[in-house]
Amino acid sequence: MNKFMLNETSYHGAGAIKAIPEEIKNRGLGKVFVATDPDLIKFGVSQKVTALLDEAGIAYSIFSDIKPNPTIENVQNGVEAFKAADADCIVAIGGGSSMDTAKAIGIIIANPEFADVRSLEGVAPTKNPSVPIIAVPTTAGTAAEVTINYVITDVEKKRKFVCVDCHDIPVVAVVDPDMMSSMPKSLTAATGMDALTHAIEGYITLGAWELSDMFHLKAIEVISRSLRGAVENTKEGREGMALGQYIAGMGFSNVGLGVDHSMAHTLSAYYDMPHGKACATLLPAVMEYNAEATGEKYREIARAMGVQGVDSMTQEEYRRSAIDAVAKLAEDVGIVTSLKGVAKEEDIHQMSVDAYNDACRPGNPRETSVEDIEKIYRSLM
Repeated sequence: MNKFMLNETSYHGAGAIKAIPEEIKNRGLGKVFVATDPDLIKFGVSQKVTALLDEAGIAYSIFSDIKPNPTIENVQNGVEAFKAADADCIVAIGGGSSMDTAKAIGIIIANPEFADVRSLEGVAPTKNPSVPIIAVPTTAGTAAEVTINYVITDVEKKRKFVCVDCHDIPVVAVVDPDMMSSMPKSLTAATGMDALTHAIEGYITLGAWELSDMFHLKAIEVISRSLRGAVENTKEGREGMALGQYIAGMGFSNVGLGVDHSMAHTLSAYYDMPHGKACATLLPAVMEYNAEATGEKYREIARAMGVQGVDSMTQEEYRRSAIDAVAKLAEDVGIVTSLKGVAKEEDIHQMSVDAYNDACRPGNPRETSVEDIEKIYRSLM
């Protein structure tokens, strides 16, 4: 039996944020807890939403103690701030960091027995749905607005941990490409490659099946044709990436990922490397490692990436073509697929142990080991 979960409601397209006040009122919600990060406030992005709340006469308080790789402390502070605000719902504005923090806050408020943030790791047996969350992504990558996953950093233990909980999915996703137009090129590239990693890993993961394959192949197609334009801030590119990353999220949230994400989580925990950049850096090497366990799937990845003539290629040729197409896209958007000067030799073994123990690793199509992960890391140094 397969289970599939999506938002109750989602809005897509330019101007979609205008639906937020009506959603809040129609759901009988009162005061809003706005979870966002300081840079989005600084550059006036969050205000695009709060201005609508002001206009509609909806009370809110703002919480912005959120880091790019949100920590246990960020979540704890957010829980206390939510209680002090006397709010009954959350509007999360930002990338994965804001939405992941909001999910953890919402789950703990609804399930206070999980106040120890570490207790949420893995598949926590929470009983109650999160406080209602309306998620407004400002990056085209994580798809946290449609997933049942979130990731928190344990600074003390120098690790990230993945939480998977069907109770944390936002009730409403508002995917408005206008909210993403101020992203700098480097962030657009990194988050876009994260979305591509979601689509590719979700397509080849052990839990994949026909319904998820449909989403992932379409996501690969849309992302591969849109990311270069999004980096140049074209309207078509931004719209395509806003849709493509959401479609990828619809799939992978329900079937899992693989060792690329396990290794990326570890890179972020050790070196505070942005998650999207970590995923993108690893992707061609991990695809090469996994190729032997993917049957004919790399042919369809190559086709979705726009490679011509795949049906006349040998298995070795279409697998190589898929990997090369991904590497070329990364190169075109300025992603350097190397860990030289980033990873430290003395960290590699423990990083590999941590990656092996990460919640995403069991979904990898090829059975792996700590030693194999070490080899992948070292191949990029």
